[in-house]
Amino acid sequence: MKKTDRHVIKEVLPGSIAEELEVEAGDVLLAVNDEPVEDVFDYRFLIQDSWLTLLIEKADGEQWELEIEKDEEEDLGIIFENDLMSEYRSCSNQCIFCFIDQMPPGMRETLYFKDDDSRLSFLQGNYITLTNMSEKDIDRIIRFHLAPINISIHTTNPELRCKMLHNRFAGEKLAYLKRLYDHQIEMNGQIVLCRGINDGSELERTIRDLMEYLPFLRSVSVVPAGLTKYRDGLYPLELHQKEDACRVIDLVESFQEECYRTYGLHFIHASDEFYLLAERPLPEEERYDGYLQLENGVGMMRLLQEEFLEAVREETEKETYEQQRNTLKRTLRIATGALACPLLETLAETAMKAWPGLEIRVTPIRNRFFGETITVSGLVTGQDLVAQVLEAENKEIVRSQGLLVPCNMLRYGERVFLDDMTTDDVERETGLPLIPVGAEGKDLLGALLQEDYVPAPGQDREVYIKAYPER
Repeated sequence: MKKTDRHVIKEVLPGSIAEELEVEAGDVLLAVNDEPVEDVFDYRFLIQDSWLTLLIEKADGEQWELEIEKDEEEDLGIIFENDLMSEYRSCSNQCIFCFIDQMPPGMRETLYFKDDDSRLSFLQGNYITLTNMSEKDIDRIIRFHLAPINISIHTTNPELRCKMLHNRFAGEKLAYLKRLYDHQIEMNGQIVLCRGINDGSELERTIRDLMEYLPFLRSVSVVPAGLTKYRDGLYPLELHQKEDACRVIDLVESFQEECYRTYGLHFIHASDEFYLLAERPLPEEERYDGYLQLENGVGMMRLLQEEFLEAVREETEKETYEQQRNTLKRTLRIATGALACPLLETLAETAMKAWPGLEIRVTPIRNRFFGETITVSGLVTGQDLVAQVLEAENKEIVRSQGLLVPCNMLRYGERVFLDDMTTDDVERETGLPLIPVGAEGKDLLGALLQEDYVPAPGQDREVYIKAYPER
């Protein structure tokens, strides 16, 4: 048996089927129904049956064959040492816009890992390029009907895709889109737009080509390439200007109308960044088709605004509202990325009008660490946060009573910033209690109104290309 077919069990959940059968941490799963298990998808597929046979190897080398009768799709309660039950697949491309290539040296090793794994696309929503996938990989997606699969497309021009991904196979791998479509596998797509390269007529061609995969390709986002100050020796890319953003939006919205008439989906979406750069209003909520592209910054601001306003309406309709309105006295500071600052200022004004005792100061954190062209909150470091909050607080007569930050500034489940500063470090240096705020509008309002608000644990930033997926 290959080493890769031996899967070490990390934990057995209390009260589970596995615990009843005396499976223990440290045991090794060898097979399910006499079939070897390649990875988590083999395992999940094989354990769906009502009748199972597990082959387990105990710590002393003894092998147990366990027969199980259970409800269909009932879990066994086994957690493995490796979530994927195999090695992570790294990216084989050298994309001209890759964000990881633009990071400074000396950061955590995990931050330099480039994943391009279809299994993470299904499990975590990561975007993949298809370039390191084989026919067997596509067959497994079809067999297990893994969906949705999120795909970084960038262009449907095969030669241009090879150039952008710096991979001679990148163009031919686009054929996998047709196979997935033919087997009705739900997909989402992404186009990282590079000025003067895959925009203009190339973008129009790409959108038109991708419409052929509707309705199973349910959405495609168009996002600007994120450019840091660490680009020495890399492909020369230029920032999008206001007029570029306007052209992108005009093109996208013209296709939205056509797609909606035919399929009831708007399909193609420009990211929030393009609307802010163009100084245009965000699309109405209905145009986001249920927010299929939030991870790519499409609709995040509209959703936050709608949720926040709904939370305000609900709070002001409560019987306790008048008493709260007359007694609440708090001075708070919100720190966020430059991109979200205008919206947060608008929401702060709404809250202060409803609760006159609130004083809310909003501070945009300029990204000196990566360069001020990076404007998302998920890439704000602790050191930039401390320096600019102190600068803002020193200008005030009355100090703030708390510092609110979006939870995506922190690593998932931890209170650690991207540069390894902790929330304790930030509190000590600023002298302000730090309050990480959850991603929903009700979380923001709760943090503003409740002194006992429970801070959010954070979001996954360990491999932080999620802030700029495949960029």
